[in-house]
Amino acid sequence: MREVDVHIISKKIKEMFIAMNYELGADLKLAITKAMEKEEQDLPKSIFCDLLENARIAGQNRIPTCQDTGMAVVFMEIGQDVHFISGYIEDAVNQGVREAYEDGFLRKSVVSHPLERKNTGDNTPAVIHYEIVKGDKVKITTTAKGFGSENMSRIKMLNPSDGEEGVLDFIIETVKLAGPNPCPPVVVGVGIGGTMEKAALIAKKALTRDIGVPSKDQKAREIEERSLEAINKLNIGPQGFGGKTSAFSVNIDVFPTHIAGLPIAVNINCHASRHMEAII
Repeated sequence: MREVDVHIISKKIKEMFIAMNYELGADLKLAITKAMEKEEQDLPKSIFCDLLENARIAGQNRIPTCQDTGMAVVFMEIGQDVHFISGYIEDAVNQGVREAYEDGFLRKSVVSHPLERKNTGDNTPAVIHYEIVKGDKVKITTTAKGFGSENMSRIKMLNPSDGEEGVLDFIIETVKLAGPNPCPPVVVGVGIGGTMEKAALIAKKALTRDIGVPSKDQKAREIEERSLEAINKLNIGPQGFGGKTSAFSVNIDVFPTHIAGLPIAVNINCHASRHMEAII
């Protein structure tokens, strides 16, 4: 049994949310650079240039890359041989988020009730997903989810007979309907299988995979390639002004499902696609 002080968790959570709001990930910077080099039109080229300049200024001045600093989503993979001490783990995660958004001067966007709409004032509570795994480590994966992209996400219970083509059509249709709203080029997370809520969960988790890292599932990899190619022919382009790159990546994860179902969820990220992971 390994003891882990929850204050360590709080500190790491704080560091992660500040860092990913201030700086674009290396995978995103590379993707933007490649898209800019591939683009032939002046307008989308200039937008990609602006995105890189925005990232440079934000990182240099330690300010957010975007005014929407997101709702905090945290995936906790906890080794079964870990014992937390000095407090309650959920309180510790929220404390880290609270300190990040207060000390990092990040916009606080969470309301305490979806209908009453009163701001909590510290961007908590976070959306936390727990998973018990083997070992004595704690893996933390964080994402700051802006709602310009979150609002464009969709879920559908397909018929098993819809098959691969039905999955492909739904992914492309979702991105097409989103258009410029999620600040493209987007990263598209797709969850296929399980139940309604499981499909949504694995779609969200898929967004935390770095650009250029394909699915471990062969069939999913094929759909990733086909859907990305089709999406980039939609001519949505950076910020919706047209161009060759409407999405940087389609990340698909799958899960076993019922004989009568084919659930699919599409969760979209804006071009910043903020995510980070750490192991304690």
